[in-house]
Amino acid sequence: MTEPRLCAECSQKLLGRKDQKFCSDLCRNAFNNRLNEDSNKYVRRINGILRKNRRILEKLNPRGKNSVDGLTLAEEGFNFHYYTNIYKTQKGGEYFFCYEFGYRKIENDQYILVVKQDYVK
Repeated sequence: MTEPRLCAECSQKLLGRKDQKFCSDLCRNAFNNRLNEDSNKYVRRINGILRKNRRILEKLNPRGKNSVDGLTLAEEGFNFHYYTNIYKTQKGGEYFFCYEFGYRKIENDQYILVVKQDYVK
């Protein structure tokens, strides 16, 4: 006689498919949430910063191209240490992007704000 298969989360007897590991979606989600809890806290914190940066850039750049001073970005809570990617121009300039919204520092603590175009990888 074979041993009964038990749910990996609540140890309830499993009925159904032979490869079944959980008795319900609730148990599957609880198991995976507990398994990934530590890494999720870090990822959630970073994603929160990136989303906030994106919202700030979107708010300050309603027309698709704008310039703003660094103090305004800082007062809004922008964190310059977090971005999703960097685009380097042919002339050597660098645009930092938070998803599709980007910025580039120009002179006198001024920043040009842009929206990513289709040709930008």
